[in-house]
Amino acid sequence: MSALDYLSMKIVVIEDDIYIRQIIVRLLRQIGFRSIYEASDGKAGMEQVIRTRPDIILCDIHMEPMDGLEFLATLRNFNHPRFSAIPVVFLTSDAQSETVIAARDLDVSGYIAKPVSVQQLKAKLDAVLLG
Repeated sequence: MSALDYLSMKIVVIEDDIYIRQIIVRLLRQIGFRSIYEASDGKAGMEQVIRTRPDIILCDIHMEPMDGLEFLATLRNFNHPRFSAIPVVFLTSDAQSETVIAARDLDVSGYIAKPVSVQQLKAKLDAVLLG
């Protein structure tokens, strides 16, 4: 059993594919999240993060007009540590070394490969949030 209280945590899901986003939200509800906020790209995701101040962010990489790497760079360069330190987990099928290196250099908190199961998602979120 996890020591995390997902009921009281806020999470932002940034994913341009509405079908995948709905699946992720459903999985997060199974894990125990209730405060789930959604965005369809990095720009909308940044607005959602500023508005909701989440505990963690799940983010796709390949989106338009602002992709996941641009989103992460913007977040990490934010002038307030309350935002710049929020853990970000990339949810992607992209395992190209350039993308992985770029994400690591931007201090990504973790990766989850699509498609994802509820067990994989919970294990990664537990690992990132428990540090």
